[in-house]
Amino acid sequence: MQSQVRGTGGVLALSLLISGCAVGPNFNAPAAPVNSDQYSYTGKAKVTETVKANTFAGQSQKLSSGQDIPAAWWEVFHSEALDKLIRESLKHNPTLASAQAALRQAQENYNSQADSVLYPSVTGNLGAQRQHASAVSTNVPGGKVLNLYNASVNVSYSVDVFGANKRGLESVQAGVDYQRYQLEATYLTLTANVVTTAIREASLRSQLQATQEILEAQTSQLNVIEKQFTVGAIPKASLLAQRNLVAQTRASLPALQKSVDQTRNQLAVLAGKLPGDADLPEFSLDNLQLPQELPVSVPSALVRQRPDILAVESLLHQASAQVGVATANQYPQFSLTGSYGYSSTDSSKLFNNSMSFWSVGGGLVAPIFNAGALSAKRRASEAAYDQAAAQYRSTVLSAFQNVADTLRALELDAQTLKQQAEVEALAKDTLELTMKQYKLGGVSSLTLLDAKRTYQSARINLVQAQANRYADTAALFQAMGGGWWNRPELADISRTDGTTEKALPSAQ
Repeated sequence: MQSQVRGTGGVLALSLLISGCAVGPNFNAPAAPVNSDQYSYTGKAKVTETVKANTFAGQSQKLSSGQDIPAAWWEVFHSEALDKLIRESLKHNPTLASAQAALRQAQENYNSQADSVLYPSVTGNLGAQRQHASAVSTNVPGGKVLNLYNASVNVSYSVDVFGANKRGLESVQAGVDYQRYQLEATYLTLTANVVTTAIREASLRSQLQATQEILEAQTSQLNVIEKQFTVGAIPKASLLAQRNLVAQTRASLPALQKSVDQTRNQLAVLAGKLPGDADLPEFSLDNLQLPQELPVSVPSALVRQRPDILAVESLLHQASAQVGVATANQYPQFSLTGSYGYSSTDSSKLFNNSMSFWSVGGGLVAPIFNAGALSAKRRASEAAYDQAAAQYRSTVLSAFQNVADTLRALELDAQTLKQQAEVEALAKDTLELTMKQYKLGGVSSLTLLDAKRTYQSARINLVQAQANRYADTAALFQAMGGGWWNRPELADISRTDGTTEKALPSAQ
């Protein structure tokens, strides 16, 4: 009974020796902010609804805290053309393809290292050689020429007693996670860029259309003034002033058209196509719907949603694992080796039992003196961890600033649109009244010219304010993380260590 206990204890000791432990810090994700509402983002009173404007794109938008974000968030604009363009971009964009390849590379690097760490290394050897053996070894005067054949299997295994291999594998796993979140960040950036570029094109087209309509009205007015000047009803100064206004308006058209063309070129590149070969839809604000309900994630959820935050968290995890590697390297390293094979001078007898050989061995390598190099490497890894922690905090701060800026833009741009709609309406009424007064001789041509310029500026500003509502909406979805975790193919992420996790990691 006593010998059985000793035998069981030996097996247990051997099991503990082989499984080992991992020295160094165990990584825990930084704590998420505990604040639970929008107030944490802006530091101002919570806004649940934007103001309404009596104009196109002037709908009030409700901000809903805690509401989940759809994976295809761009569909809230209800534009089939936009949906199609994004699908094309996701299929052909080279930047996204590069990020996908980087993730595959990281996964395969993990697989290669996992195999070498988790399992013994087994190699086979089969060889034949012809050699001249000396008289001393053969007892034959003058020596003897021999044929030597051998076949063997060699096994080696590094016993990870202090977890150097485990921490190294953990570091590589964190690198895979980093590439995964980099891919999601690229995905989000691409879709957001397509949406905002399409909105910019729609805005520019509306500005171009408004300018063309203003030019037509000004040209018609110029024809009337030219007739009045011909009959001597008005001075030449009034005619020149109107001609100058028409010329200025016409001169603004090429710049707007250039911006439209450059925007379409950008859309083509985002879709992975050459500008000259791209068959792209044309976007206008009339074909985009402004969503009336917007999701706003609470701060504690934001850090688990934004891929840029998750990416730098993975780098922090990687740095933590490297501290463990540097710590384990200060301890002894154990190894087991074994071999079994056959060796013979006669190939026909190579696999006879009498020709077999085997060996089993163990080794230990311990640092005795290295002039403090290993300690210095550990301190360097700790400094790298501190650097990664600071970078994480910086990324979180930038993310919260991004959300705060976007929320304030939603609120204030809605107010701007309301005010700009009033400005445009007043400018239009003023222009109509001034034109009537001018016909009756009540105001000068310069007064009429100023009224026309004011209305032209107000109308262009109104279009820009309308487009800002759409752009702010897209910016909010991007700031919230884009809903990537709700994509069907990411319902469960297969991790490289063989386990699965939800696409949206929970706070650790």
